[in-house]
Amino acid sequence: MNGGKLMNYGYARVSTNKQGKGNSLDEQLALLFAAGCDTVIEEKYTAKNNDRPKLKELLEKLKEGDTFTVTKLDRFARSTIEGSKLVQDLIEKNIKVHILNIGVMDNTPTSKLIRHIFLAFAEFERDMIIERTSEGKAIARTKESFKDGRPKKYTNKQISHALGLLAVNGGNCSYKEVEEITGISISTLKRENKSKNIVNI
Repeated sequence: MNGGKLMNYGYARVSTNKQGKGNSLDEQLALLFAAGCDTVIEEKYTAKNNDRPKLKELLEKLKEGDTFTVTKLDRFARSTIEGSKLVQDLIEKNIKVHILNIGVMDNTPTSKLIRHIFLAFAEFERDMIIERTSEGKAIARTKESFKDGRPKKYTNKQISHALGLLAVNGGNCSYKEVEEITGISISTLKRENKSKNIVNI
């Protein structure tokens, strides 16, 4: 227990993969303690704990007046969008957020300016994701094989074969019998039959 003392908690996260410059555990620890952290919570990213349990535990421990310190945004957030939300939530609880390569974020005028820039980047990132998705679909639509929405469960060849079995198309089977033979539902058979204008239903 830290009693009434306001704490500066550092958070260092490393993955099992090779870390880039400035992201190794030793480098993060050195920077965090140099920034005045009273204690540093270390977390190793693995496929099993990708929900960052130690970060969640630390966020629950933080109280009003405490400081949450990290070396970079990507140490505690997967994206600017996620990071901006977490920063906003902490500041609303009167907890300072110190991202060493950005600055201290609290309710001071300077901090609010930094936060507005930060949030603008988050919005920009969100818009870019939407734009890239739209562009990707637009490019894909120019390709003959593109189908928007869910992919078809059956190929055109399978559908054509099933429709050819139907008595209404000159075959020997009812809709129910074709469903049992092919596994294609009666509703799908009727819809496909209608779309191909083989018979009016």
